[in-house]
Amino acid sequence: MPEADSPLQRLPYNAEEGQLADLGVGLWGWPFPYDVNGNGLTDLVLVSGASPYRGTYFFENTGKKDPQTGADVFKKAVYIGPGRNDITPSYMPDGSMRVLGAGVEYPDFLKSGTKKSQKLDIGIDEKDIHQTSGRVRGKQWSYVDYDKNGVMDLIVGVGDWTDYGWDNAYDENGRWTNGPLHGYVYLLRNEGTNDKPSYAAPERLMVDDVPLDVYGMPSPVFADFLQDGKQHLICGEFVDGLTFFENIGTADQPKFARGKRLRYQGELITLPLCMIVVVGYDWNGNGLTDLVVAQEDGLVAVLENTGNIVDGMPEFLPPRMLRQQADEVMFGVLTTPSLVDFDDDGREDIITGNAAGEIGFIKNLGGDPTRWAEPVLLESEGEPIRFIAGPNGSIQGPAEYKWGYTNLSTGDWDGDGKPDIMVSTITGNIYWFKNLGNGPDGLPRLSEAMPVRVNWGDTPPQKPAWNWWDPEDDELVVQWRCTPLIVHLPGEERPSLVTVDTEGYLALYRQSVDEDGNIRVLPGERVFKMRGLSSFDSKHKPTGEENGLLRLNDGEAGRSGRRTYIMTDWDGDGKLDLLVNSVNVNFLKNVSETEGEWVFEDQGPISTRRLAGHSTTPGMGDWNGDGKQQLMIGAEDGFFYYFPDPADQRP
Repeated sequence: MPEADSPLQRLPYNAEEGQLADLGVGLWGWPFPYDVNGNGLTDLVLVSGASPYRGTYFFENTGKKDPQTGADVFKKAVYIGPGRNDITPSYMPDGSMRVLGAGVEYPDFLKSGTKKSQKLDIGIDEKDIHQTSGRVRGKQWSYVDYDKNGVMDLIVGVGDWTDYGWDNAYDENGRWTNGPLHGYVYLLRNEGTNDKPSYAAPERLMVDDVPLDVYGMPSPVFADFLQDGKQHLICGEFVDGLTFFENIGTADQPKFARGKRLRYQGELITLPLCMIVVVGYDWNGNGLTDLVVAQEDGLVAVLENTGNIVDGMPEFLPPRMLRQQADEVMFGVLTTPSLVDFDDDGREDIITGNAAGEIGFIKNLGGDPTRWAEPVLLESEGEPIRFIAGPNGSIQGPAEYKWGYTNLSTGDWDGDGKPDIMVSTITGNIYWFKNLGNGPDGLPRLSEAMPVRVNWGDTPPQKPAWNWWDPEDDELVVQWRCTPLIVHLPGEERPSLVTVDTEGYLALYRQSVDEDGNIRVLPGERVFKMRGLSSFDSKHKPTGEENGLLRLNDGEAGRSGRRTYIMTDWDGDGKLDLLVNSVNVNFLKNVSETEGEWVFEDQGPISTRRLAGHSTTPGMGDWNGDGKQQLMIGAEDGFFYYFPDPADQRP
């Protein structure tokens, strides 16, 4: 269960009655739509299988609709037990819901989540269903009466990463030289009864004599989608799409045609993010199977089945995100908060990135305790900002097509008195957005994205050694997923950029302005040193070096980068310290004895609570206006953590 007794707590909206937000849990949602309380409304049980929000949560349907979107509105989440990935609902003929994991069933799921499990006797080890030499990511088990004989069979969806590998497999032209992800579906026929099942050997489902195969995690959903008395199949995938496989056989002897991507009015239906989990359920009680889809950030969408058959496929409306009574502030996953009065109203707001590559503005509404508005996506040139990797922008391959990883900071980069935004992306490029002031709607307006450019002088242009592509001659490209920190160092006239360089060292890029007034930076200087351990990995685990330059990450390719940090006087001694990501955040005390030196010593984490799976991100600000700086930590689950009592945060 989330650690309610920890001094670090999630940031609440402190919302007024009626304020809504997107319904969600932490990283990677697994949805279980079901009328839990028997009142005729579809409720939702939603699982997050990752830190630090791991658990099973109940959302009760209020029966109301969001007046803006028309989506169902739910009450705040209620924790009911532990949770884990790779669990799937099965809707039985008697109207009950059963929940399976890989080789197990969770009999008390609605009361205690995955706390209690019972092993399924299938006659073989569950690992023998799909034998592979590589990594399996996604094991989705469910009961389905596959051949309509009244006996529930087992269906197993498997995501196989063996051919794909993991990272750093592009050629010089940006082509991925490893294979694709695979998503297979297996049938284990029940040759016994529902009371005493006896399962035959696994059969891989086929299409035209080749295995049915989608791009990773298949989330197989069987239903009479064509209203012809036969069960057809819809599969998800690891990225964002949905594929329909028509049963061209009979009800009792299914045979599947080649898959076709679902469309609405001619356009492909996709989810906003990746890692989608698909469930079939009659959401609105009209007798048609709708699709309920969760995605990486724990948000859930409903795709309503219109009942129309178009081009031989069922027609679904585009995804509509569910809503809930505003509870705790969330913005995707891997939030990267910077605290700043961005709309010039005297209150510090939150500017934050996320794994999706967006930039969010969370307005401080004031009050005691501080109230927060729902996140708004900031726009540039009339469109919401969204950096994505595309087919070859992530060093971890094309499966990461829709990730963007916006790490950011705020500060007055151009000297006009307004805070600007500096952002790094999944590619390691760094851009800045000039603050153009508020628009007529009261929201901040931003310029186009402007690349940070380097006056290399006699220094050869640099890039990470594993990047298959070359930056422009004056383009700054560093390791991915690191903070591009705007900082005004003592005694410096201009702000500087502090970030991890191409080899993982924390470096200082001093700002310069050329004769035409263009803002650039000078080549990075490795001026930051450590007393004691000085070399680390992405999670701040030491890797051996001592008393040297501060190397925040000595990893390569996919293991590179992933470091976040701020500079602040954490201990009140008048010197700028470093706070860096770790299990939560580590305090690197400034122990410099000579002016102009930057020497730090690691004092360890600031809390006992583990927030990290992937990177946390520290931010500092006085958002409640009491004159005291407080720490805010963006976490993998998309929530923001802070110390309600600021006294708890000090060393």
